[in-house]
Amino acid sequence: MIDGVLGGPVDQDYLLQARQMQAMSFAVHIPLVCFGIAFPAMVLFLEGLWLRTDDPFYRALAKRWSKAMLILFAVGVVTGTILSFEMGLLWPEFMATFGDVFGLAFGVEGVSFFIEAIFIAIYVYGWDRLPARVHFAAGVPIVVAGLSGSFMVISVNGWMNQPEGFSVRGGEVVDVNPLDALFNKNLWHELVHMYIAGFIVAGFLVAGVYAYGWLRGRRDRHHRVGIVVALSVAALAAPAQLLVGDWAARTVADRQPVKLAAFEGLEKTTKGAPFTLPGGIEIPDLLSVLAFHDPNATVTGLDSVPKDDRPPTGIVKVSFRAMVFIGTALTALGGWFLWTWWRHGRLPSSPWFHRALVAAGPLALVALIAGWITTEVGRQPWVVYQVMRTESAVTGASGVPVGFAVLGLVYAGLAAVTFVMLHRFSRGPLEVEADAA
Repeated sequence: MIDGVLGGPVDQDYLLQARQMQAMSFAVHIPLVCFGIAFPAMVLFLEGLWLRTDDPFYRALAKRWSKAMLILFAVGVVTGTILSFEMGLLWPEFMATFGDVFGLAFGVEGVSFFIEAIFIAIYVYGWDRLPARVHFAAGVPIVVAGLSGSFMVISVNGWMNQPEGFSVRGGEVVDVNPLDALFNKNLWHELVHMYIAGFIVAGFLVAGVYAYGWLRGRRDRHHRVGIVVALSVAALAAPAQLLVGDWAARTVADRQPVKLAAFEGLEKTTKGAPFTLPGGIEIPDLLSVLAFHDPNATVTGLDSVPKDDRPPTGIVKVSFRAMVFIGTALTALGGWFLWTWWRHGRLPSSPWFHRALVAAGPLALVALIAGWITTEVGRQPWVVYQVMRTESAVTGASGVPVGFAVLGLVYAGLAAVTFVMLHRFSRGPLEVEADAA
C-alpha cells in the first residue's frame, strides 16, 4: 500500500549534471556487463570443442579469449565500483529510503562478484596446471556468477520501474518484503531482454574485430573460427530479441502507459493509434496492434498525466527507434550469415558482409545504450515509479560538476589503457600447443 509520494524537493542546482554523471558511468559499465554475461560461455564453448575434438587450435583460441576475459573483468571491477559509489553519493535519499527493500539484491550481487573473481583467476592461471576436465569445470561458476550478478542488478532496475515489496505510511517505508521486491513483476522481460542483448553485443563486437582482420588480408583459420563462433552466437540471439522486445513493449503498455506514449510521441489518448515511420508516414492502427495485438485498442497518450509527470519525449522517441532499427538490421545481417552457412558451409564471400560486420559491433553498442535510455529516461521524472521523484533523491552537494569532469578524465584514461592492453595482446601470434592436447 502506498499512500503518497516520498521525499521532498532538494536544494540542488546540479540535478542535470548528476543525472549525466550517472548516465556516463552506466554507459561505460554496461558493455562490460554484456561481456560478463556472454563471453565466459563463448570461451567455454571453444574449450568444449577442444575436449570433444582434441584439436589443439581450439584450446589455444580459448586460452587467448580467456586472457581477454580477465582484462575486461578487471576493467569492469573498476567501473562497477565507481557506479556503486555514485549510487550513494549522488542519490543518498534514494539509497537511505529504500536500502532495506533492495539491499538483499546488492548483497547477492556482491557474493556473485567474489565467486566470479576467484574462479576467473583459477581458470586463467590453471590452463597448464589443472587436468583438462577439471579446468573446464572451473569455468562453469564464472558463467553462473556472471548471470546471477547481473540478475540482481536488473532485478533492482525492474523494481524501480514496478515498485513492490513494501508499503508507505506516513512518509515512511514499512512492511518490507525483500523477496517480493527481488522477484518483481517487471523483472522477467527486462532480464531476458538484457541477457540476450549481452550475447548480441559480445558476439558482434568479437566477430567485428576478426572481420576487420579478414578485410586486411588475415584470412587464416584463426580469423575464420573467431568470426564463425562469435557471429553464430549473435546471429541466433538477434531474432530472439525481436520477440522479447515485443513482450517488453506490451508489458510497458500495460504497466507504464506514459512511457509507451513517449516511445511514439503520442500526445493524445487514441483508439486505433497509428505508428509513425521516419519521414512522418503514418500506418493506421499499427501502434495499437504492436502494444495490445488489437487494432481497435486504446493507447494512453501523454495527455493522461500533468506536464510535470511526463518524460522528455524527444530523446526517448529517438532512442527507441534507434534500438528497433539497429536490432532489425543486426537480425538481417545474422540471417545473411546463417543462410550462407547453411546452404554453402562457409562465410559470405562479399567484402560488404565483412564491412557490415565491422560496423555491427559499434552499432550493437549504440542499440544497447539506446535501449537503456529508453528504459531509464522513459521512467522520468520518477526514480522509483510513482513513488519517489528523481529530484527528491539527488544529493544536495555542490561539487557535482567537478566530480563529473574528473570522472570523465578517469574513464578516458581507463579506455586508453584497456585499448592498449587488448591491442598488444591481440598482436601476438596464436600459439597452437600441440603437446597440450
